[in-house]
Amino acid sequence: MTDSTRAVFYKMGNVIQDYAWGSVTSIEQLFAIPNPQQKPQAEMWMGAHANGCSTIVVNGETVRLADFIATDPDAIIGAETQAKFAELPYLFKVLAAEKALSVQVHPSKHQAEIGYAKEEKIGIARNASNRNYKDPNHKPELVFALTPYQAMNGFRQIAEIVTLFQTLNIEVISDLVAKLAANQTEAGLGAFFEAMLSLEGEHKDAAVNALLAFCNANQEQPLFALLLELAEQYPGDIGLFAPLMLNVLTLQPGEAMFLSACTPHAYIKGTGLEIMANSDNVLRAGLTPKFMDVPELVANTEFTSMAVDKLLLAPAVAEGGLHYHVPVPDFKFSVYKQVHDIALQNTSAEILFAIDAPLTVTHHNGETLTLEKGQSVFIPAYAKAYSAHCDGMFARAYN
Repeated sequence: MTDSTRAVFYKMGNVIQDYAWGSVTSIEQLFAIPNPQQKPQAEMWMGAHANGCSTIVVNGETVRLADFIATDPDAIIGAETQAKFAELPYLFKVLAAEKALSVQVHPSKHQAEIGYAKEEKIGIARNASNRNYKDPNHKPELVFALTPYQAMNGFRQIAEIVTLFQTLNIEVISDLVAKLAANQTEAGLGAFFEAMLSLEGEHKDAAVNALLAFCNANQEQPLFALLLELAEQYPGDIGLFAPLMLNVLTLQPGEAMFLSACTPHAYIKGTGLEIMANSDNVLRAGLTPKFMDVPELVANTEFTSMAVDKLLLAPAVAEGGLHYHVPVPDFKFSVYKQVHDIALQNTSAEILFAIDAPLTVTHHNGETLTLEKGQSVFIPAYAKAYSAHCDGMFARAYN
């Protein structure tokens, strides 16, 4: 079958992951996607990832998107993408968090390759609970808020961290705070971060209990009120100190943020679109019952402060859309608002997602498809060009 005779628009069937931290109501309310069993709907995956591959209908049969791509990858995802990545290089998601996700760091591409090879060599099973590197890839991410979206991203200024911990005046960690105050450098912050995450037993319990006592006495302040909320979700967890070290911010609907490799971050609450490299590498740093490898985490973390007012991405406005620049080749992300038959060119495989209104796509071969809000379409590279019409907003994932 030639590019001129096969379909160019494939409506997607997408897996919804019911992780415990997910919202029972948000995806249903935003997109009218039924949730009859009232399970937490944490993430809707759009892509070809093995742990939640989308499906499409080809010649009347339902097939996995990954299997469809494998039939002719040069034509479907593009020869350049196939040569560089040998797969659809991104995973697109709707993410709806009712509870906080773990504080985490993603390794760089180079670190992931080394770590993956090392764990393969020593024979740690890829699904083992103590496995750090599930694949040899990095996992840069972009999040686009659909509702108010609270998150942590990057270290606060070191002087601010020192002030916050000095205000707490917790005796059991006073020597660690004093060392950081005397050495306000990246090395000093690294040593402090590692020491805090390594607290165990009575020392950890005493530190967390003193933290919560302070928060209860000062819960009129938003930061300490947040810590009390997190303590209900993750009682006794050393990650409760993370918001004192990391920037805490709330994205408003329509705002976006990039999360770099080697930077600690966590999503706290809200619903958004997320696009990431096709990887599952996570090194955890708290707010989790799962495995934490503190030395490996520290080795993959850059202890660089990030100004909170620099974290949001300002989109470039061009060709009828808002385009969010990211410093990686794995994916691109754009949002279009109230466009009428806008002409779009594609050289790679694309996924479009209708955010809040029907979206109609049309090809010069006469094929057309209308999506309702909450639905998505896969468009192979061989489509080359199409037009889109939407009275609301739709998102575009491509590379």
